[in-house]
Amino acid sequence: MTVQEVRAFNRFYTNLIGALDYSRHLYTPYTLTEARILYELAHSTPLDAADLRTSLHLDAGHLSRLLLKFEKDGLLTREPSAQDARRQRITLTEDGEEAATLLEERSLESVGALLDRVRTDDRPRLTEAMGTIRTVLGEERPPSRQAPRIRLHEPEPGDLGWIVQRHGELYAREYGWDTDFEALVARIVGAFATGRDPERERAWIAELDGERAGSVMCVQDSDAPETARLRLLLVEPGARGHGLGDRMVRECVGFARQRGYSEMVLWTNSVLDFARRIYRRAGFTLTGEKPHHSYGQDLVGQDWHLAL
Repeated sequence: MTVQEVRAFNRFYTNLIGALDYSRHLYTPYTLTEARILYELAHSTPLDAADLRTSLHLDAGHLSRLLLKFEKDGLLTREPSAQDARRQRITLTEDGEEAATLLEERSLESVGALLDRVRTDDRPRLTEAMGTIRTVLGEERPPSRQAPRIRLHEPEPGDLGWIVQRHGELYAREYGWDTDFEALVARIVGAFATGRDPERERAWIAELDGERAGSVMCVQDSDAPETARLRLLLVEPGARGHGLGDRMVRECVGFARQRGYSEMVLWTNSVLDFARRIYRRAGFTLTGEKPHHSYGQDLVGQDWHLAL
């Protein structure tokens, strides 16, 4: 192999993934470097600026300017480290988590589109070649970068109570909803626990590396026996970006098809952007909207539909 061949490959690959478009990345306002910083902050425990600079091999001044920009945009906060006041601990805000989630979703879509161009029987060769490059060039894979372990299972003792608790806590923190919403979730969970048809209704808990990270339910619609209703989709903020929401919804839809339902419906609110993107990717279509005042907020309720 010659230097020219390596350079030719670099030119080909950077062109392929759009790395030369410095003005934005994945149709977002962020450059590739900015997107990588948001990714690191979203997929690691709170980082010190020094650790971030080392892991990304960035110039200290350049990183400082980017962090200041993110801070002014409300995407992160910086504070002295509890272990060493000379070091800065960086944490994403809710807006920062949303930006990182959007980048993750766009990245998954972009890579998926790229792989759609690759024949199925060529994909193992491609994966092996990528692994060879990483191994030969000496990449070290720290434990924090290993693929997380994802597990979906039916509720176990304590899980149903956790669904109620986390819905109440997260929706209060992220959207300012009051305890009326938690009470609604408690009624839904209680009805499921005491009266579900195990052949036609099911719930799932998602775990990420052994920790609860999400939930979803498939129940029979009270007004239409041949209609399944998706309820209580939740993904923990720290678990977003790993495809948990998409996987739970796919599981829910697959179960409904297997049990012979003709359609699946759901009701949500327009402010729940993260969930609505998941529903749209799963093939649901918006069929109606209606303003309402609930949970202490003025909201717009939405009905979504999927033919099975």
